[in-house]
Amino acid sequence: MISKRKLLRIFPVVTLVLAAEILLAQSSISGSNITTYSLIAVGLLIVGFAVLALSDNLLQIEAQKMGSDTSQNNFSIFPKLSEVFGSAKPDFVGQAGMHRLSKGHDIKLVGKAEPIIDESIKAKTFAVKPTNFRGLSPIPRMLVAVGDEVKAGDALFEDKKDNRVKYASPVSGEVIEVKRGAKRAIAEVIILADREIQYAEQQLPDLSTATREDIVNFMLSSGTWSLLNQRPYDVLPDPEIIPENIFISTFDTAPLAPDTSLIVDGKGASIQKAIDVLSKLTSGKVHLGLNASAATAPSDALTGLTGAELHWFNGKHPAGNVGVQIHHIDPIGSTEKVWTLNVQDLVTIGDLFLEGRFNMERIVALTGSEIENPCYVKTFQGANVGDLLKGKLKESKSRIIAGNVLTGSKLTESDFLNIHDNHITAIPEGDDYELFGWLLPITPRPSVSGTYPNFLFRNHEFEPTTNTHGEKRAFVMTGQYEKLLPMDIHLQQLMKAILANDYERMEGLGLNELSEEDVALCEFACTSKMPLQKILRQGLEMMREQG
Repeated sequence: MISKRKLLRIFPVVTLVLAAEILLAQSSISGSNITTYSLIAVGLLIVGFAVLALSDNLLQIEAQKMGSDTSQNNFSIFPKLSEVFGSAKPDFVGQAGMHRLSKGHDIKLVGKAEPIIDESIKAKTFAVKPTNFRGLSPIPRMLVAVGDEVKAGDALFEDKKDNRVKYASPVSGEVIEVKRGAKRAIAEVIILADREIQYAEQQLPDLSTATREDIVNFMLSSGTWSLLNQRPYDVLPDPEIIPENIFISTFDTAPLAPDTSLIVDGKGASIQKAIDVLSKLTSGKVHLGLNASAATAPSDALTGLTGAELHWFNGKHPAGNVGVQIHHIDPIGSTEKVWTLNVQDLVTIGDLFLEGRFNMERIVALTGSEIENPCYVKTFQGANVGDLLKGKLKESKSRIIAGNVLTGSKLTESDFLNIHDNHITAIPEGDDYELFGWLLPITPRPSVSGTYPNFLFRNHEFEPTTNTHGEKRAFVMTGQYEKLLPMDIHLQQLMKAILANDYERMEGLGLNELSEEDVALCEFACTSKMPLQKILRQGLEMMREQG
């Protein structure tokens, strides 16, 4: 029996055949009859296409009512061009399904890190920043003082609202400073590291007999709980709430992002152990997003895992964002909570349950046009930026960024890496002004605009500066965001709902699914120069305060 959908696909073909028959018959029909039958044929075509358009809209409306992802799956009567002419899946994907994302934009910049780890670069001081943990009290309860000796894994401070949540030292050494900010809030706990890192002893639970509560309590006391992130709102998870699912993106598509396969090389056992642990903490599944856009297959440490559901993604940035992947795998409902974490955090959790040591070792990419010989370095979480960049900066007049150029924060050489940073970018400061730069776009620069013939040089690597090439303007409707964000979300309407403090509309438009990194590319391309990441965080905090 032919399904309704197949019948609707056949209908236009039948209509065109009938019209052709009528036109062919005109050769035997005289004068006025030719005009009559021609009008009838045109009328049939118009009616046919009207019926098709209505049916197409009804199909998509029904698909949305049933909760289907209309941005990823084609519920139209008409096939997409990508379905007809789309490229084949890479061989390494095999028979697995693949999410092909058509929206997005890759920003190619000068200064990608060479796939080598420079063992000669060592940091001496490290810091843990309470400000990195959203939801933590500004003044946590300090458990150490200046002059104390600590080991890696020893608690430095705890949350006053829940003293089970400990925040541990990434290295062993001496606490040399507790830096305070406004209203005496704790800004940084700085540690001078030992040459050889010593690890605090941990009482490991037996995974074969441990309950979920046992594992949660151990992670709370060991410091690994602080590696988890709860969505919506990007906050530290509530230990009493069981997440619907746990999501990990195993690749990054941001500009000059580090190569995850190099980072996880030889760490498959630790990652597998972390997956085993996480699978006991959720009522759903552990989902891993894998890169199907690369020329080579991801590391076996990622593709050979058991106990996790693997999902392949093919597309431009932001295809590597965990928020985009959640949207296409299992979108967050209005009352749901999910957890996310990155790959290097998986290694830390795995090492703890395998070896009993709180190992916050990190491989960090030093990238950008202002870095001499971009490469990777091996250090620990919270390393001093000046130590890592010593002798690496080409000029002193550089903008140092923690992370990538879209979402990163400004650093100085006296600053320390944030807890999730595995990437440093250095670019020219850009405090010069280009005369009539907006009117005479002569200097090549990364852009999604057709003003610059960038589409003719798809592999060209740009050297950006921090100049914005314009000022804040009226927030006009352009449709730009919807062409770049591979999510079924009307972003411009959402941003205006946030500015209008319209809580109901904010939630209905998909606020809970977004994080700052998901809208960063739209902010880069925004004609109105709107600070979308700042606006989004404002909306998320407003909703979080409402409970």
